[in-house]
Amino acid sequence: MTITQDPSAPLVAVVGATGAQGGAVVNGLEESDKAYRVRGFTRDGTKPVAQELAKRGVEIITVSLVVENKEAVFRAFAGADFTFLVTNYFEHGDKQREVNEGKLLIDASKAAGASRIIWSGLRSYDKLSGGRYPNAHQFESKAIVTEYARQCGVPFVDLQAGFYGTNLLGSIPFFYSKQEDGNFALAWPTEPTVRVPYIDIARDYGLWARYMLELPTAEFPNGASMMTHSEILTVAEMAAQLSQVTGKKVVFKRLDMDRFIKNVEASGFPAEPMVDVWKAIDEFGWPTTTSCSVLPRPTRTWKEFVEISDWSKVFGSQ
Repeated sequence: MTITQDPSAPLVAVVGATGAQGGAVVNGLEESDKAYRVRGFTRDGTKPVAQELAKRGVEIITVSLVVENKEAVFRAFAGADFTFLVTNYFEHGDKQREVNEGKLLIDASKAAGASRIIWSGLRSYDKLSGGRYPNAHQFESKAIVTEYARQCGVPFVDLQAGFYGTNLLGSIPFFYSKQEDGNFALAWPTEPTVRVPYIDIARDYGLWARYMLELPTAEFPNGASMMTHSEILTVAEMAAQLSQVTGKKVVFKRLDMDRFIKNVEASGFPAEPMVDVWKAIDEFGWPTTTSCSVLPRPTRTWKEFVEISDWSKVFGSQ
């Protein structure tokens, strides 16, 4: 069913509507057989992706979602029945700023009278490790917001995004290492048996959000954290399927942390927050929760994602 402007339909306020996760939520609502009004927030309503959303029936609101703009933020959320909330630590790299902005979004949702909040959070590796991994700042800030939201009095779920399949399309070069024989390795500082909650973010994340919004009240997992995914498989299986489909020789190679840090720094990414994240993933793995079988339609497997994707940034044009 297309998105509607019918005032009798519930209004879903979507933060980051022009981005990966927020855009996926809009897609998921558009797939539903139920009618929704959708309000999307952006800092630039003139950019093409915002204009395209407007053509699809999304109400585009131009607003800066920062604490200095609190009154405008609260006005932007007014009347929302449901909200989807996400922040982007890597836009500024400031842990406290992300905490403050996340709490602002929770407060604005509550003030609007929303009956459900979906928040894209992450778990605390500092807490999980008993203080051994305190520097995964982009995880810690979101975990603080999650705890704040659990106390807000509005039915709430922490809908964590799995490992983006698009991460492996070449935009993050430190995930790969070219070998002396010219072949490729998925080069991570983990065991090959680590199970990865891969997700086709554009196609399937919004399906999880829609599922949460459409659950009967008695079944809504208030306060829960859930890891979204399209398929769960080991990193070694991911490498093998990538090799099978593309015809390129791709293996998994475990790197020591010093070598991984050098690869991260050579790619222009900050190493400190990455180190504790990957140490924790190696030790604890990713969390897994609900099966994809509960969703309204099948998700896209890793093999299917590989088949439809452009791998030229990884392997070149040949």
